[in-house]
Amino acid sequence: MRPQTLADAVERIQSGVSMDVALAEFIDTFDLAPTNEAKYATIDQEPPLTQDQKLNALVGAMAEYLAKNRRLGRVPPWAGGSARRLAEPWFTTASPSPGMREYLTFASPAEFASRNIFTEERPLRRARGPRPQGDERK
Repeated sequence: MRPQTLADAVERIQSGVSMDVALAEFIDTFDLAPTNEAKYATIDQEPPLTQDQKLNALVGAMAEYLAKNRRLGRVPPWAGGSARRLAEPWFTTASPSPGMREYLTFASPAEFASRNIFTEERPLRRARGPRPQGDERK
């Protein structure tokens, strides 16, 4: 069952569901919410803090990024907490080369970089949506 909130996604991760799967399913829930209020409701509840500091910081970055990127008008207050930041840099690409580290340092959105998370310039995008006009594939 797809998580209905970011807090649900974290609880699913804690129960053993893959982080990649649970967070991707949450993004689908968020994107399919019919209104901005419904979208905000999916990030409003604070996810529980876990033993995984990277996950704690990541969900804070996700909530802030989604709220700002989708112009929801506000960011959940919990997203800015000190437990939602990393002391050491985390590059989300496995074993990044020095050149990739430099790219990620400059490409990462502020919501991630401010938490010491370095990722691609358009994180959280999903490979779905309407096909461009004129695309004849079935």
